[in-house]
Amino acid sequence: MARILGINIPDNKKILYSLSYIYGVGHSSSALILKSASIDPNKKAKDLNDEELNKIQKILERNYKVEGDLRREVGQNVKRLKEIGTWRGLRHSRRLPIHGRSKTNSRTIRGNTRKTMGSGRKSSSDKT
Repeated sequence: MARILGINIPDNKKILYSLSYIYGVGHSSSALILKSASIDPNKKAKDLNDEELNKIQKILERNYKVEGDLRREVGQNVKRLKEIGTWRGLRHSRRLPIHGRSKTNSRTIRGNTRKTMGSGRKSSSDKT
């Protein structure tokens, strides 16, 4: 199994898709990384040699903020929003959705998961 920045990358997938297992690297950025390293994106991860893995790792370390650094930065941003008391900060602290409709899109967070239609819904005789 290939390791890049301490992350195990799946061997039997194309390197284009297996780079997205690294936090902070998506599909488009992995395509850019492979283009700048001049590596075929259709190549399997197990077919890469050490030189190609080192190229990818150097590009990631130099140009991208990934894994621990990125997680720390995102955590600090959320903490700052909570401290200054913004709407998004309050939603984060209450573990509610930050964007979008909270009636239908946050059922899993609110604990109101409906397996079938009508289950989990309050009956019409209850007070609202």
